[in-house]
Amino acid sequence: MSVGTNSPAIGRINGLLDANSFVELGSLVTSRSTDFNVNAADTPSDGVVIGHGLIDGNLVFVFSQDASVLGGSIGEMHAKKILSVYDMAMKVGAPVIGLLDSTGVRLQESVDALEALGAILAKACEASGVVPQIMSVFGSCGGGLSVLTGVSDFVFMEKSAKLFVNSPDAIDGNSVDQCDTSACDYQFETAGTVDFVGTDAEIFAQIRKLIAVIPGSNVEDGVFDECTDDMNRAAEGLADKRGSVADLAAEISDNHFFFETKAGYAKSMVTGFIQLGGTTVGVIGNQAGEHGNVLHADGCDKAAAFVKFCDAYEIPVLTLTNIEGYCTCKCAERRLPRALAALTNAFASATVAKINLITGSACGSSYVLMNSKSMGADLVYAFPDAKVEIMNPSLAANIMGADANEFATKVNGLNNAARHGYVDRIVNFEDTRKYLIDGFEMLYTKKTFESYKKHSTK
Repeated sequence: MSVGTNSPAIGRINGLLDANSFVELGSLVTSRSTDFNVNAADTPSDGVVIGHGLIDGNLVFVFSQDASVLGGSIGEMHAKKILSVYDMAMKVGAPVIGLLDSTGVRLQESVDALEALGAILAKACEASGVVPQIMSVFGSCGGGLSVLTGVSDFVFMEKSAKLFVNSPDAIDGNSVDQCDTSACDYQFETAGTVDFVGTDAEIFAQIRKLIAVIPGSNVEDGVFDECTDDMNRAAEGLADKRGSVADLAAEISDNHFFFETKAGYAKSMVTGFIQLGGTTVGVIGNQAGEHGNVLHADGCDKAAAFVKFCDAYEIPVLTLTNIEGYCTCKCAERRLPRALAALTNAFASATVAKINLITGSACGSSYVLMNSKSMGADLVYAFPDAKVEIMNPSLAANIMGADANEFATKVNGLNNAARHGYVDRIVNFEDTRKYLIDGFEMLYTKKTFESYKKHSTK
């Protein structure tokens, strides 16, 4: 039995995909009677609609949970339908989009339902790094199903939806604070799970924009579109836009395009996609905060995950480096070593084309971790007034008993880094765009040789 055209699951699919492009699969599937569910009622599509369709002509696979059928709960047949979507997506190399609206596992099916949830999560892990996974939360997504959002690459959330592992009322001590940990604001700004919050229409528009700039699978060589912008266009006002990574990234991008990911979380590190000469490029940049231009644990984790996504799908990486040290908060010190290690490993192990543009300060070991030459950057560019320093010249001079100006001239400084081959070119602000396009075009045929180890432990 298939669901009707008035089903919210069908409505969301039609709102997301190109008109008349959706092809439903498994519409006659219903729940199966089991030892725990001997008198199963009619369950159209078993609470989930699956199929494939197009977004701006790009093939995608979709599953959309229907809360009007058994609360969209997960049972044996419900899971089998979702698993079939993943299997087909991996076979043909196309993204998986999940529209989540579920009360959780189906109690009537007991352990069968638990195993069904486990099978979905295992399949999502298998697909990670093979095809992009995009989840959007409508209604409720709680308990074990919330793990699926963590496994996925991008997560969107409707303003009134709920996303949680534990219900807010079940969290120890929350009876006093009354913090709604399931709300979109918490998941967007504090937990860092969600990339974008909006209405249904806003979410669909953002997903469509994202699909246009990411590859369908890991066997594609990135994303290449026709460039309708002047590739030699002068980048205007970059010197004044360094206070905002988003503005700087948009200025150098084709037609000023910038798709930011996890914009509400770890704002000291900005991540997102731009296009240079028609090629999608992942951008990571340091954003000054209340503690200055420093590395925070949350920001390092955010950047590391983004670099890993780009590397998995052959998306070149550009870093906009303006860093002066590490966060000195006591609360940050607990997590910084592991977070810094994750960032270091992400850059060092990434084999895609990597360019580092030093836009301001590059000070101490924090600079080394931001895609420096030693971390594997293929090219390092710098603005004319950028600073590359082992530490503040005055502090270094006090330690060494030397003159600060002499130390800054002979030991510190941009020219010294360039003389030693750590900076490949000093780029004028207005020429930034054309040199970045040239650099990534030159690196298009970059080849690396994999080591024999199974994987890093970080």
